[in-house]
Amino acid sequence: MSLTDDLLSQLQGAPLQQVSQQLGLDSQQASGAISAALPLLMGALGNNAAKPQGAEALLGALQNNHSGLDIGNVLGSVLGGGGSPAANGAGILGHIFGGSQGRAEAGLAQATGLSGERAGQLLKILAPIVMAYLAQRMSSGGQADASGLSQMLGQEKQHVVQQGGIGGGLLGSLLDQDGDGQFGVSDLIKLGSGLLGSGKR
Repeated sequence: MSLTDDLLSQLQGAPLQQVSQQLGLDSQQASGAISAALPLLMGALGNNAAKPQGAEALLGALQNNHSGLDIGNVLGSVLGGGGSPAANGAGILGHIFGGSQGRAEAGLAQATGLSGERAGQLLKILAPIVMAYLAQRMSSGGQADASGLSQMLGQEKQHVVQQGGIGGGLLGSLLDQDGDGQFGVSDLIKLGSGLLGSGKR
């Protein structure tokens, strides 16, 4: 099972209801939107972790701010407006997407039929959950180094792209900044250092 599918299954039930209430959506709409947003977040993190400094920064953030948290607690903290780094969805998104955050939100809104504001809100709710989940996986899987993290997220990114669907399509268009249908060096330059994370999350 992919990381995205595993996390999606953990969000069924009460967490899904909480998110749908927060966003003012019915559970079916919320479920569809989460199914599109999670692969986008996982894939973008995989992209960040492909470079050694990106993987190091991400690992540091997971260990310092997100380890030992469970998804239910993080969701409660995010929805309750908790001020901890672990619940700071906006800050985490800034590191995940850098200057492409607006495009990610607009693309998600367009693909799911949500308003731009709701799409942004959903990503802010999910980003801390994804980080807590990855911290959990790293500590339980014994891959507690940057190369292990890079490998795990690299495989997930490949899975997201291969699966296609809304999440894979969004990820592809986000990463292909110059519109040539291929994700290459020029796209990496355009994404800039913002996507690699600065180690402060």
